[in-house]
Amino acid sequence: MPPPLRAEVFPAHTPAASQIFTTVLSHGPLTRADVARRAGLSAAAVTKAVRPLIEAGYLVEDADAETRPLLGRPASLVRVDGGRALFIGVKITGDEIFGVLTDLCCRIRVARHLPLPTRAPKAVLASLAELVRELLTEADGFGVPVLGCGIAVAGEVDRAQGTVRYSPFLEWRDVPLAELAAMTTGLPVTVDNDVRALTVAEQWFGAGVGLSDFAVVTVGAGIGCGLVVHGRVVAGAHSVAGEIGHITIDSAGPPCHCGRRGCLQAYAGDAEIAARVGEITGTPITDSAEALALAHAGHPGAREVYARAGEAIGRGIATVANLLGPERVIISGEGLAAYDLFAEQIRDAFTATAFGSAAHCDLVTRPLPFEEWARGAAATAIRGFVRADR
Repeated sequence: MPPPLRAEVFPAHTPAASQIFTTVLSHGPLTRADVARRAGLSAAAVTKAVRPLIEAGYLVEDADAETRPLLGRPASLVRVDGGRALFIGVKITGDEIFGVLTDLCCRIRVARHLPLPTRAPKAVLASLAELVRELLTEADGFGVPVLGCGIAVAGEVDRAQGTVRYSPFLEWRDVPLAELAAMTTGLPVTVDNDVRALTVAEQWFGAGVGLSDFAVVTVGAGIGCGLVVHGRVVAGAHSVAGEIGHITIDSAGPPCHCGRRGCLQAYAGDAEIAARVGEITGTPITDSAEALALAHAGHPGAREVYARAGEAIGRGIATVANLLGPERVIISGEGLAAYDLFAEQIRDAFTATAFGSAAHCDLVTRPLPFEEWARGAAATAIRGFVRADR
């Protein structure tokens, strides 16, 4: 076990101070007046919070970069010094592990990935340790500390406990991953569901910046949903909020691996689509890439399977819109490789199923590689470091 790295404490000791920093992180550079307005705090509170953050090097006030209001004196801009610290983010899939080294602004500086020899926790931890060692070696060249590591895993994850309760793709149950990874890497570790981690990155640095209520729906091996309600990423009382893959589209529909029938997952998961394409076309299909190629080649049966998947996804997104009324739904995931085959069906089913003004929800597609999911894990580590209310 490596010796634990020296812990550095973020100099924002109240939720208000953390809010001020994250406001600058997501929206900056900003004047202090703009920070106060966006955060809903007084100018005095902003000044009190900004001073120690500037002294510690996390914020920089650029006297040379001023904004000139219509009235009054020019005001200096405050920004985050992204180079002040580094973070590691890791996304674990069923057969690979992706890692990134990011700065404090969650910009990827280095990316690496390794195959997983097996899915056993011990083997995955060994690969994780190797990947983190590579990234820490790269970090030495930047001359600033690595302050945390975030890990993203599909399935039911208890973020507060750092435990993977159930991950279907890894076949894990009740694995205390945060504790084991911290012992292995010597870093402070956060563990979260992969879609929630991606949602944090979109909230702070992506298509969700500035939105109080939005959702991220991912399509691929699994169908997931991350929720932001009143500015907070929602996990729910049992850490399973957003499991739209197992809402029922048709109770008489195809069987799902969860034991029920007609789940969204049963219509739109990559493996389920591939199996259905093979069944309908009579063609041996070994993976989703082959199913996709057959559909792109124009096979009517294969195209119909993707059309039904798109309809199911649209109805699932409409359910989210009807329940929560988000301003935007961001659609992502490796399944977007088939987006041209079911985009029309997604939008038509969404429009037909969304109730009233819920249909005004903005649908945005964001094809993101697995390195971006690892970046989401780094975003959770950054959040854990800077948030006093975490």
